[in-house]
Amino acid sequence: MLTSALQAFLLAFPALFSIVNPFGGAIIFNELTAEQTHVERVALARRVAVYSTIVMVVALWFGSYVLSFFGISLDALRIAGGIVVAARAYEMLSAPEVNVERKQVEAAPARQADLSGLAFFPLTLPFTTGPGTIAVAVSLGTERPDDMAPMLSFYGGATLAVLAMAVLIWLSYTTADWMAAALGAAGRSVVSRLAAFLLLGIGVQIVLSGVVPVLHGVMVK
Repeated sequence: MLTSALQAFLLAFPALFSIVNPFGGAIIFNELTAEQTHVERVALARRVAVYSTIVMVVALWFGSYVLSFFGISLDALRIAGGIVVAARAYEMLSAPEVNVERKQVEAAPARQADLSGLAFFPLTLPFTTGPGTIAVAVSLGTERPDDMAPMLSFYGGATLAVLAMAVLIWLSYTTADWMAAALGAAGRSVVSRLAAFLLLGIGVQIVLSGVVPVLHGVMVK
């Protein structure tokens, strides 16, 4: 049970970390909240972390079931989700600055508005946990075992990864001003590329987890 939960955590956490990229998001969060006090930043970061947790948990636990309701097999979902994740990772790896610019555009409405009222939209969705994060969470959900006990263990480990990611979001956004000053432009680029490369490997692994059963079924026939 513990081994299964640990494996789920080690699968989910790097995938979520790479796509959410809380450190990169913190840099933009710092720009958006430049006129806010530190206390206001902390309160806003806490709200975003809570809302992000809800988005990721719902996608992880129920996303694959919703798609299965429409007749999409788990293997097909794994292949499609893995391709989406890998393509997203390649885009981030090739031009991480484009990803940063996209997030800046998504969060732009917050620049002229009351940030406390925009904790969910757009600061949580789509800025922090957007379509890419939801796709990753749904894809991770397809990795669940079929038996009840291992399934619960899997979801326990994956949910723990979501909670750990939420804590990282909160810490990163709370200390966004210090982080931006410490990393500099070069440091931000290095972090983005390392995260993208890790996500590319995870996307390929998810694809293989769907392709292998399909090929096995074809060969058996």
